[in-house]
Amino acid sequence: MQTAAPEPPADPTLSTDPGSPPPAGGRSWTITELALEFDITPRAIRFYEDMGILTPSRDGRNRVYDLRDRTRIKLTLRGKRLGLSLQEIKQLVDMYESPTDTRAQLTAFLGILQAHRAQLEQQRDDIEVTLAEIAQHEEKCRGLLAEAGRG
Repeated sequence: MQTAAPEPPADPTLSTDPGSPPPAGGRSWTITELALEFDITPRAIRFYEDMGILTPSRDGRNRVYDLRDRTRIKLTLRGKRLGLSLQEIKQLVDMYESPTDTRAQLTAFLGILQAHRAQLEQQRDDIEVTLAEIAQHEEKCRGLLAEAGRG
């Protein structure tokens, strides 16, 4: 009788608590490993460190990133896809790790999302106006070309 292969452990970075400490003897990553995994440059990771988003430990001159750092990179990239600034991302990630009441965190996040939505809606309106102007210019050019073709 065949036994089923054990399921791989769940990815701990998908936990809802990125601030939880890594398990004893937890995994660590080099800057190169994280850069390859997330398809970003080591320079970007160092920049996130300079911004205070990441706080790797050191092994001599080498940076050593733990589960917390890896999760913060993942959350940072998600925030960037939403169009948030690094300052906003840092504020949210820092609040997310705070053991205090989540009401303030959610209220702050909601405010940031609402401001971002308003900005995107304004950009969409601006794009629609620009597209309408382009359509008018295209129509005028086609009319001028038709007149030139008759002459």
